[in-house]
Amino acid sequence: MADAVPPSFTYVPGAAGSPVILHVPHSAREIPPEVRAGIVLGDAALERESDHIVDAHTAEIARYAADRSAVRPWRFVNLLSRLVVDPERFPDEREEMRAVGMGAVYTRTTHQEVLRDDTADAQPLIDRYFRPYARAMSQAVAGRLRETGRAVVLDVHSYPSSPLPYELHGGGERPAVCLGTDPFHTPPGLLAAARDAFSGFEVGLDSPFGGTYVPLEYYGSDARVSALMIEVRRDVYMTEPGGPAGPGLDPLAAALAALVDTVPG
Repeated sequence: MADAVPPSFTYVPGAAGSPVILHVPHSAREIPPEVRAGIVLGDAALERESDHIVDAHTAEIARYAADRSAVRPWRFVNLLSRLVVDPERFPDEREEMRAVGMGAVYTRTTHQEVLRDDTADAQPLIDRYFRPYARAMSQAVAGRLRETGRAVVLDVHSYPSSPLPYELHGGGERPAVCLGTDPFHTPPGLLAAARDAFSGFEVGLDSPFGGTYVPLEYYGSDARVSALMIEVRRDVYMTEPGGPAGPGLDPLAAALAALVDTVPG
């Protein structure tokens, strides 16, 4: 009998009437042993890479924001490192990050060193981790559409204060809060609400990271699904790289809660 696959994500219920899903895809460091076996870095080097690539403490930001919201949002949180699979990448040639070995299954590190053999078959990781995650996220969106008639995915990320070698667009502005948008799925009202909620911070748009996450089932076709990516520069709330959270975390969570509270109304 095959071993059961441990859960790679958790979906925390919110209020029945809330359309908001706080999506936290990159906060975890956990790598299953069978996946670790395919990563060529030594343990110390892997820890350093995790410090650079993990969006540390973003799950806490989302949890604290949910606790403060008048109408509690739903939370979809990845429990595994993005070094297992990155659930936000396109799993095919549409993904521009494949150019630096960081498609759905990474073969290069943030500093463009070898992470895993790029001739190895990535399909088992896609089948075991990527596709179940994608299905569950699609189901989460379907549930909000069924119950409320719309779904609002707020993608919670962070990024380093200085560009890393893997970044394709690292030469632009690096504001305290970067709002990533999609021309189809980010309506003007949602963007305006986010600018207002994060008005206590320097806010920029689509730099150094742009776009936002929508399950492929709905991407570019269902305007009932709205989405916005929230990228927080790490020095605003933590010690880089991979260090503890600081006092900046609390006002960020409060600002995210304020954004959540504008959506149901």
